[in-house]
Parts: sequence; C-alpha cells; structure tokens
Amino acid sequence: MRRQVYSLLVDNNPGVLSRIAMLFSRRGYSIDSITAGMTADPRFTRITIVSSGDELILSQIEKQVRKLVDVREIKLLKDEDSVYRELIMVKVRADARTRSEVISVADIFRAKIVDVEKESLMVELTGNQSKLDAFLKLLDGYEILELARTGITALERGSKNVTYL
Repeated sequence: MRRQVYSLLVDNNPGVLSRIAMLFSRRGYSIDSITAGMTADPRFTRITIVSSGDELILSQIEKQVRKLVDVREIKLLKDEDSVYRELIMVKVRADARTRSEVISVADIFRAKIVDVEKESLMVELTGNQSKLDAFLKLLDGYEILELARTGITALERGSKNVTYL
C-alpha cells in the first residue's frame, strides 16, 4: 500500500466535488483525506485528495479522474517536491489548575489559543501530519472534548509547473 496526494484544478461548478467523490465511491477507491477551496480565480477550485492503494489502483484513480469533464489538471504530488499542511482545532478540558499546562504544550508547537472558557480551551494548529500527530500525543493526559481536522491541502513547490488558465 502506498499513499498518493492528487492536486486537482477543476471548474468551479455546482456538484463537481460530489461527482469526484462519487467516482471514488463507485469504484471502491479509498479517500484518506479530501479538501477543496476556490483559487485566486473564482472560476476554478483546487481539490486535494489523499488516497491509498497499490500501484494499479493509484494509476486507475488518476486515469478515471482525468476523464471527468470539470477536471482541468491533475498533478501527482511527491513529498520531496511539495508542501502539505493540515489544520486541527482541539477543544481540551482545562480548568484553572491545568490551563497553563495545556497552554505550555500549545506554545511548544506554536499553536494558537482561539477560545478560553471556564472549563475548556480551544487550540488551533497548522502543520504537516507528523507535527499534528505529535501535538495530539502530548495531549494524551488531557481530556479532548472535541477535535476537528481538515485533511491535507497541498501545493507543488516553485513556479515551474504552474498552470495558467
């Protein structure tokens, strides 16, 4: 099993994300992570999909996605040539006694405290998956009340392979 990150540039049309997700569902392909957002040009959306499988499956995913009408470009991103980021928001139970400990852990990772209540605080952290996983591991001794994780978004490094539409 290998992990592949696909960066798709698609027309910003209603239902495009649904059609891509349906393709994965119909074919039985796994989606480990999927993120989507409008680009600098509002006519287009960038979709980042992370999937796992053997070489044949990953090759089939690429071929099937390329056939979709709304897909303008698909790039297979490599770890060494790309930047991957993910966002998590974690709500941690923290009373007056434990709040400073949680804040200290957040400071180590350059996380932001985005909300403080009497019995909890919310932390926002952006980084690669290993950084986020390490942060969550250090929070093991605390009660995590809620956790939201965006999934990977990614771009290829440099300006040599930028597509202008």
